[in-house]
Amino acid sequence: MNSVEGVAIASRGGAPSIFLSNITKAYGETVALSDVSLDLRTSEVHALLGENGAGKTTLMKILYGLTQPDSGQIKADGVALQINSPRDARAAGIGMVTQHFSLVKNMTVVENIALAIARTFSLDLDSVRDAVVAASTRYGLEVPPDAIIGSLPIGLQQRVEILKALMSGCSYLILDEPTAVLGPQDIDSLLEVITQLRSEAKIGVVLISHKMAEIEKIADRVSVLRRGKVVSSSLANGITSKELITLMVGEQESGVVLRSESQSHGRDPILVLDSVVVKMEIGGLNNVSLDVRPGEIVGIAGVSGNGQTELVNILSGTLSIDSGTIAVEGATLTQNTPQLLMRAGVGMLGEDRHASAVHALQVMENLVLDCVDNFATKVQLNRKKMLEHCESAINQFEIKATAKQVFGTLSGGNMQKVLLARLFSRKPKVAIISQPTRGLDVMATSYVRSLISKARLDGTAVLLVSEDLDEVLELADRVAVMYRGSVIGVVDGANASREKIGELMAGIVR
Repeated sequence: MNSVEGVAIASRGGAPSIFLSNITKAYGETVALSDVSLDLRTSEVHALLGENGAGKTTLMKILYGLTQPDSGQIKADGVALQINSPRDARAAGIGMVTQHFSLVKNMTVVENIALAIARTFSLDLDSVRDAVVAASTRYGLEVPPDAIIGSLPIGLQQRVEILKALMSGCSYLILDEPTAVLGPQDIDSLLEVITQLRSEAKIGVVLISHKMAEIEKIADRVSVLRRGKVVSSSLANGITSKELITLMVGEQESGVVLRSESQSHGRDPILVLDSVVVKMEIGGLNNVSLDVRPGEIVGIAGVSGNGQTELVNILSGTLSIDSGTIAVEGATLTQNTPQLLMRAGVGMLGEDRHASAVHALQVMENLVLDCVDNFATKVQLNRKKMLEHCESAINQFEIKATAKQVFGTLSGGNMQKVLLARLFSRKPKVAIISQPTRGLDVMATSYVRSLISKARLDGTAVLLVSEDLDEVLELADRVAVMYRGSVIGVVDGANASREKIGELMAGIVR
């Protein structure tokens, strides 16, 4: 059903089986969804597009029972559904892989999947383990079955979530940015899985994605949300990426800062890693050496799980090194603790924005978490000074929020802007930036990349860790590729190609 024009749209899928009718949801004065109607069909990939904050994830959370609508109705085969929890949704044949994982961090991969697929309290973990190994091999989503979830990098954790949903059995599968943490080879494999699920298993897939190439490749229908309303629903065949972007954001200009000449020529490195080793049962780092100069972006590319997370963690001070050295401005750090790194001028944007902030605190409180001493007297916080600092950051970084708004109510793009404002407001000498645009829409992605480019122009040394190869190629002056915990090669950004980087990511050195 085209919720804009009110007429049925032909599709390769079956007849509509699930209808979301007139769904409305507000958070205080903010209207997240306004009278939204949508239908889902089996044997179909239905792409859902929209800027961060447009309402698409909220709509799918309502369908999966993670939140409740203020009004509206959901029907399956003409029968009204009461979906008050994910349990109700799974009973109705609906599965979901969210961006914010629902995994038990201190349990193993097998134990997490067993909890999801068990029908009784009697768990045969050996059988579940065999099933996990078989499914991970079948879908090309290999994971170490006996590893503790908390020890895995975020990319492998997402693979576990996808496997968990696939193995639970469902007629409809909601995938919220499922390829955001995957490397190029894994993305192709996952898209093949989605195609098989649609064609062979007759599953209806709802794909929330901002990657136009994915939509063009596998989507049957595309619905676009803008400001909480469906503005278009049509067949994917025949609609262009430019048309979709215009539907998402209107006729606005992105304001992207174009790439300019590197400012680093002839300057000494400000961050130097020399033969760094981190010994771990799974993963780790093996003799990693690299450097970053002021006014330079060094991109770190690699398939998830090849040492990128460990690299970020040693530079944030959350993981100790076993040997080797880390130096900033020529001074070797005696320890890589968070305090020493911060004092040396190293700033951090972590790969998980949810873990980098306190969702229950206000925006202005989150903005000063790593420099709270600057806003405190001996007896109390100077909240007036905090408010002035926050309002200045809101204007400078174009954050769509108020200073006293609870951080957890922000869209993903505005959360990331707050965290970038916290990073760059400190004017760090070195900025470690990990997965900066994961899960962001087109406009938010362009803006975040422009902030990174501006930091480079201002003379900051930027180490950019990203599994989005297009992002690395667009921004980096040099690209260092990680493979099995080592830097397998460094390529000049101006001469880098997807083919060359792809070979290195696969461990091929010519």
